[in-house]
Amino acid sequence: MEIILAIMIGGLYAAAIYMILRRSLVKILIGIVLLSQATNMLIFTGSGLTRGNSPVIPIGETVLSQPHADPLPQALVLTAIVISFGLTAFALALTYRAYRSVKTDDLDKMRSKTPGGEENA
Repeated sequence: MEIILAIMIGGLYAAAIYMILRRSLVKILIGIVLLSQATNMLIFTGSGLTRGNSPVIPIGETVLSQPHADPLPQALVLTAIVISFGLTAFALALTYRAYRSVKTDDLDKMRSKTPGGEENA
């Protein structure tokens, strides 16, 4: 199972880097989303995949029952999901605003235009 996840993570990283190297802002945004998802999967896989009980101590006990899932990677991934959602929302708003200003999402064309839409000399 970990081998399959490692191959999937590698594929996600490859697709993310390919998308980030494109000229379109929308494709760059999709690449950033793929990169964050690949990183989340890497954290889960790197911590070891354990099927077991939830990491909650039952009432009347003092220790966790074995086997139990490690709560730290779950907390890290949950935090990473919230941060990547905020980053994605900000980047999407920035992309939309840039598109409305210069009427294109191609980075090369954006460099040659001013916010009013005229071409630079």
